[in-house]
Amino acid sequence: MRHLRSAALAALVLGTLITSAGTALAAPPGNDTYSGRTVVGAAIPFTDSLDTTEATADSDDLSTDFCGTPAPIPTNNSVWYEITPTADGMLGADMSQSTYSAAAIVATGSPGNWSLVVCGFNGLTWTATAGTTYTLLVFDALFEGGGGTLNLTIDVVPPPPTVDITVNPIATFNSQTGSATVSGTATCTGEPGSGFVTTTLTQQAGRFIVRGSGFSPDFQCDGTTRSWSLEVPPDGSKFAGGKAESVTNAFVCGSFGCGFDSEERTIQLRGRA
Repeated sequence: MRHLRSAALAALVLGTLITSAGTALAAPPGNDTYSGRTVVGAAIPFTDSLDTTEATADSDDLSTDFCGTPAPIPTNNSVWYEITPTADGMLGADMSQSTYSAAAIVATGSPGNWSLVVCGFNGLTWTATAGTTYTLLVFDALFEGGGGTLNLTIDVVPPPPTVDITVNPIATFNSQTGSATVSGTATCTGEPGSGFVTTTLTQQAGRFIVRGSGFSPDFQCDGTTRSWSLEVPPDGSKFAGGKAESVTNAFVCGSFGCGFDSEERTIQLRGRA
């Protein structure tokens, strides 16, 4: 019986040792430290899928004091990346497909001598200069940390759409309703998307001023010059024949930025035929 008890105890101790050894053998990812940072090559997009549950924080980590948070956030489960672009342009880092709340800090310099570029949660963009080395620290944004599967993509960000708006010098008004109809053309080039056109109209009517604004949705960004027309109802009194001051704005937003153009001009209101 004594031998059986000894054998059972030995097996229990051995199992504990094996379990402990297995835990001890779990290692952080290779880019857990700045010295082991992953260098992103010139060919992008760059993608990486990485288990960060064993990643650690150390004294080299960038401080979230840079990011203007109400209180410093610990950089738990942090990993490092580095990229040196070969051309000027916008770069983006997307962590939104990760299994945990991933955030990142982008900086230039080296440990102890960092210069902040940008901070972001789930993703961020920044204006990159050819030949400048940018370092990314990606970490768990929650105070308790824990990490998970980081899914990171670094890619070139398309520029925002380019918008050009024109306003016709002649507009019409409805003598019964007092509303005006303003028209013109709009052109948008760049990343496909949709936006809108707005016009604010002001007309002096004796001692009074008639104002109104109109909105035209579904302005498409496809490189085609399109005509637009919108009705501007008056706020109170009525628009009438004569001069009026117009301010027209056009907005179109792409995935990472918005295009905008504005035109101010004096227009002539005429009665509708």
